[in-house]
Amino acid sequence: MTRSRPRRLLAALAAATLLISAPPATAAAAGGGGPRLERLDRGLVAVRTDTGVFLSWRLLRHEVTGHTATGLAGPAFAVYRDGRRVATVTDSTNFLDREGGSHYRVAPLVRGVPIGVSGAVSPWEGGHHDLPLRKPADGVTPAGEAYTYSANDASVGDVDGDGDYEYVVKWEPSNSKDVSQVGYTGPTYVDTYRFDGTLLHRVDLGVNIRSGAHYTQFLVYDFDGDGRSEMMLKTAPGTSVTSYDRRGHAVRRHVTMPREDVRAGYSHRDDYRLDAAGYHEHLVRVFRGWHEHPEVVAGRWPATLEQAFGIEPRYAYPLSDADARALVDHFVDVYAPSRSTRNNLRAFAGFVLSGPEYLTVLDGATGRELKTVRYEPGRHDDGLMWGDYALARIEPGNRVDRFLAGVAYLDGKRPSAVFARGYYTRSTVAAYRWDGRDLRRDWFVDSGWTPMANPFNDPVHGRDGTSPEHGRLTTQGAHSLSAADVDGDGKQEVVYGAATIDHDGSLRYSSFGVLPPGSANPGESARLGHGDALHVTDVDPARPGLEIYMVHEGGRSAPYGYTLRDASTGEVIYGGYTGADTGRGMVGDVLPDVPGLETWASAPGGAGAVGLWSADGRRLSDAIPGTNQSIRWAADLTTQVVDGSGAAEPTVRDWRRGTLLTATGTLTNNGTKGNPSLVADVLGDWREELVVRTADSSALRVHVSTEVTAHKMYTLMHDPQYRVDVARQQTTYNQPAYPGFHLASDTDWSEVPR
Repeated sequence: MTRSRPRRLLAALAAATLLISAPPATAAAAGGGGPRLERLDRGLVAVRTDTGVFLSWRLLRHEVTGHTATGLAGPAFAVYRDGRRVATVTDSTNFLDREGGSHYRVAPLVRGVPIGVSGAVSPWEGGHHDLPLRKPADGVTPAGEAYTYSANDASVGDVDGDGDYEYVVKWEPSNSKDVSQVGYTGPTYVDTYRFDGTLLHRVDLGVNIRSGAHYTQFLVYDFDGDGRSEMMLKTAPGTSVTSYDRRGHAVRRHVTMPREDVRAGYSHRDDYRLDAAGYHEHLVRVFRGWHEHPEVVAGRWPATLEQAFGIEPRYAYPLSDADARALVDHFVDVYAPSRSTRNNLRAFAGFVLSGPEYLTVLDGATGRELKTVRYEPGRHDDGLMWGDYALARIEPGNRVDRFLAGVAYLDGKRPSAVFARGYYTRSTVAAYRWDGRDLRRDWFVDSGWTPMANPFNDPVHGRDGTSPEHGRLTTQGAHSLSAADVDGDGKQEVVYGAATIDHDGSLRYSSFGVLPPGSANPGESARLGHGDALHVTDVDPARPGLEIYMVHEGGRSAPYGYTLRDASTGEVIYGGYTGADTGRGMVGDVLPDVPGLETWASAPGGAGAVGLWSADGRRLSDAIPGTNQSIRWAADLTTQVVDGSGAAEPTVRDWRRGTLLTATGTLTNNGTKGNPSLVADVLGDWREELVVRTADSSALRVHVSTEVTAHKMYTLMHDPQYRVDVARQQTTYNQPAYPGFHLASDTDWSEVPR
């Protein structure tokens, strides 16, 4: 017996070593293959509470062996307090130590033997952890306006391959702008920190990229599979990266400009921001070249600007400088104000309408530039062909500078970066694969230009682009995009608002509906159209596959204000016409006695019968929970909502139980949208952490739920859809992350992917 015991122990050790060291992606798909995901550590966290020390840690996806009535089956865990084993946990990955101690470890048990003991952690005091930040210096615009900085959106990635997440934080100036707003902004910064606040590097995007939600999407992901996350983002002349060594010494380098740009005279000292006089000169150049514009030459646009403006012929073409200036004055002072009193083009300033645009890959740990290529597509012009002058509200630089980004497992195994430009008129999406040396394009989708009879007066939205294959993509994009395997083939598609692009770049569908009575054109078929909120997951477990819940802002020109659609076909399961811009919407399990997830939306003035709906299309209530951000906080697998915007402190609210957390001393981001910096399962068990900035932006504050749960589930970061959703959460109008299966109080654990 004494001789066989070491043999049994060695066998257990060998099995456990295989268990804890195999990459999660390898174990995730039987027979090999499957999405390549991060190798994470145990993620143990300890929080001191009024009743003891709460502990929470990760179950890794490859450790799952089956399911139970309340969760997934996997190894039991030994809990150690101050070096002494104090508990064995079998039905979850959390524990409340009522006695309390100074440091803790956990270890999975293989055949009763503890293997792979975690690193030691000490309890957080005050119920949270502060990650110190280094705020950028204040600045002054060319117009003499002072601005300050506050921490904004955040993302995570394991940049050094140690199994622990680092935090990437965007700094937004106080004068950041919506893409439709006039004025200068300060530059945007993007920092990468360790959890202890060590600043690894800072990206200064420079003056040639405006600051605001629509301009900068930063993707943090392990794209090449080396176990370390890279960062990908849009850059321009003037973009630089400052890296810091262990002693805090700084080295600053600009991104590499293509040789042809250097030869053409472009420089990192360039400043392409226009003031009002510069914009006036820009229009003079456009008008002088009117006769040579391809759309004019082809006869698709008016031959003269007088025809375009609806005035009598006055000038000979090509226009002289004096005549062009006279027409610009007429356009700015007479024509534009006649279209809308909001058109004040004499004050147009701060926009970047020219200059090179790049896409850069950075080493996540050091900030070292790995590759810089041209951003595709380029802007082409100031928005003239994108429809920025076509509607009553003339907004140069608006539709042309609408950007989106995300990550997708297009081949079912390796992640691709997805970058998009435009979604109201011309809509473009490019997918790239980074292999550690080269940035290769998977595919490029382009709807083509939206035809216009007059670029200065034409209701350009809702028309097909000129592309025979992708023309119906126009006007369907949302203020975010999602990646999900909508057809069950193991490869993710790109859910582009009210349309979906298949994994190979073909257009899977573009969703239309019939305009109802009371709408702009009853009986006509119309696009579901653009919207501000987009949610993709298994909303109704009684139906096969995934569903998409979206709100739509087309008002009387849209067949619906909100819809639940079949993600595979795009067909509407249920929805409602509101006749108004329905700007907010959410899904979640807020009523556990109702099967599936509930959906809800809000429209101005109570327009339409929105309210709270069941997954199978029953209206449950006129009242609705909040719509800013959801969070999986509770022990019972229900959904909570993060409330609080502007100067209000954020709270986590349960629709039945009320406020569960008040994040005192912190603030949310992005004005009325009230977004936390991040909501994601970055630590501990399967529940999500609330990551918000302190009121003075001196730190990111991380809150964890300390409710003891009896549900055992692998970390959500090991679900491919959830992981890529976290990567794109910071894109434009932040949306929650969702798993690719039904996760709620009524989850069938036998259906959870293993």
